[in-house]
Amino acid sequence: MANLGDLERGVMDVLWDADDALTAYDIKDAIEAQRGRDMAATTVLTVLSRLEKKGLVAADKSVRPHRYHAIASRAEHQAELMHEVLGDAGDRTAVLARFVGGVSEEEAAYLRQILDRAGVGSD
Repeated sequence: MANLGDLERGVMDVLWDADDALTAYDIKDAIEAQRGRDMAATTVLTVLSRLEKKGLVAADKSVRPHRYHAIASRAEHQAELMHEVLGDAGDRTAVLARFVGGVSEEEAAYLRQILDRAGVGSD
């Protein structure tokens, strides 16, 4: 799963925050409101097409205009990116140590709970 460019991330943020599938015009309007500048609908359609090819977005093409939704949640996408980073790391333990060294006490406690529930690290 590839990192997202700025506009791709903007489109995905709109889709992740939406309760239902959206049209390209809905997405265009939301991005324009966020960024305070006009955008062509064709630009949004191009980005949606790219995201669809990356497997991040699906379109309901049985209706007009087409409606788009994210295939995975924001958290699932971010977790996949973390797995990719670990998979590409030459020294996974160093990467994990650096990551864990930067979490707050509350986040560390939550990580311990998750590991305990998953039975990781128990003998």
